[in-house]
Amino acid sequence: MAVSNLDMHALFVLGDLRAKLVKQFQSRFVYITEQNAEGIYIAEIDTESALVVDDKPGLKLKVGDHFSASVLPSREGGKLDIKFREIKLTVYGLGDYAFVTSADGNGILFKEGHSVVMVFAAHQQLQEGLTKTLKAVTAKAAKWRKGELVTFKASE
Repeated sequence: MAVSNLDMHALFVLGDLRAKLVKQFQSRFVYITEQNAEGIYIAEIDTESALVVDDKPGLKLKVGDHFSASVLPSREGGKLDIKFREIKLTVYGLGDYAFVTSADGNGILFKEGHSVVMVFAAHQQLQEGLTKTLKAVTAKAAKWRKGELVTFKASE
């Protein structure tokens, strides 16, 4: 039988990361991207029409039917489960995420395998050059070459 626990370090690091995600969804327009060597998928979430639920005691964040993030116990001491569309990411701690900023807003990138998911809080709705803008922001922390994610600059 597997023993699962949520140690204090994981609670602090992952709880803080979840809190930063909550802050992202305080912007009116949030863009979630999934990018890999094959291309990019972008979803725009208008937080005025999507219900954002911040369950602090349960360490969960839910945004409509689009996105959720939960800090859960694990064998390693804790994990942050992120769900977006069919994507399910698990972040165990340091090295799996990066914070990026640009003139258009700021984002949090999560790496799993050769894919990167970004939650980007824009200062205003991105009308033109959406793909180019979001790819440029992602490129601040992640770079691909010949189908391989070759560089990921983690923030912590």
